[in-house]
Amino acid sequence: MTTTKQTQHQVLDPCLLGRPVHLLHIFAAQLRDDLTQSMRLNMNRRYWGGFQVDDVTFNRLEGNEIRSRWLSFAAPAGQIAFSLERKVLLSVLNYRYGSGAKTEAKTEGKADTAAAVDESAVRVTATEERLAVVLGQQLTGTLAGRIELNLPAVDKPAPAEGESHEPADTAFKPAPGAQPPKGAWAITVTVADISSGATGQFWFALDKNLMASVLRGLLRDRDAGKKAKTAAPLAQRLQVGLIGRLASKEVSLGSLYDLQVGDVIPISLARADVLLEDSRLFTAAVTEHKGKLCLTSFEDAE
Repeated sequence: MTTTKQTQHQVLDPCLLGRPVHLLHIFAAQLRDDLTQSMRLNMNRRYWGGFQVDDVTFNRLEGNEIRSRWLSFAAPAGQIAFSLERKVLLSVLNYRYGSGAKTEAKTEGKADTAAAVDESAVRVTATEERLAVVLGQQLTGTLAGRIELNLPAVDKPAPAEGESHEPADTAFKPAPGAQPPKGAWAITVTVADISSGATGQFWFALDKNLMASVLRGLLRDRDAGKKAKTAAPLAQRLQVGLIGRLASKEVSLGSLYDLQVGDVIPISLARADVLLEDSRLFTAAVTEHKGKLCLTSFEDAE
C-alpha cells in the first residue's frame, strides 16, 4: 500500500506582490522598542510597571481566533482596532488600583509568589472598561507614532491651517467599530509579568490606509536609493576621454635629424583641435589659468 504525504504550500496574495511584506519584521522590532520605551515613561509606568514586551509579530486574521473584545480608535490617518486579553487587563487593573481580584496559585504544595487572576471570578466593572479604553488609546498612539516616523517627509500628514501638528499619542480617539474583517493585518504583542513570568497578549488591527503607510515607510530607503541612482540622465553619467591637440608643425626629415638639444621650433598657437580617439569633434581656444593651459570657447569642427 502506497501512502502519499500532502504538503501545504503558501498561497500568494496578488495584492501583496511587489510590496515589502518581507520587511515587516523590521517594523515589528521598531515597534517593540517603542512600546518598551513607552511603558517606562512615568505616565505609563503606573499601568505597565510590572510588565515587559516579549515579542511583536505580524499576521493576517483568518476568522474569530481572537475572542477578546475589540475597541476602535480613529484619526484622519486611518483606523486602528485594539483588543486586549482580559487576564492582562485585570493584571494591569490590580497593579494600578489593587482591586483585590488576586488569588494565590499553588503548585505541588508550594505557594507561588506571583498572584494569578481568575477571570471567571471577577465581574466586569465600569472601571475595567474605562481602563481598556485608556490603555488602547495609549498603545495605539505609540503605534501611530512609529508609522508616522517611518514615512518620508512628503507623505506625512500636514496640520490644518491655524492648527499645530497634534502628537501621535493624542491623535487617535475612541470611535465606533466592530471586529476587523477576515484577512486584515494584525499585530500581536506578547507581554510578560516580570514577577511571575506569566504571559498575555494584545492586538492591533490596521485598516488599509494605515497598512499601506507601514509598507510605504519600509520602502523609503529603497526608493531613495533608486532615485539617487537614476537622478542624472545617461548622457551626464557617461564619461569619455578627450584629447586636446594644441599645435602641429610640418618640418622636413633633414631638419628633424639636425635638431639638437636646446633648439627652438617656432610655432604659432592658434585654436586647438579636440579629438575623441581619432575623430576631430571641436576646436577650442587655448588660455592660461593659474599656471595651467586650458581649453575654452568650444566650437563644432566643420
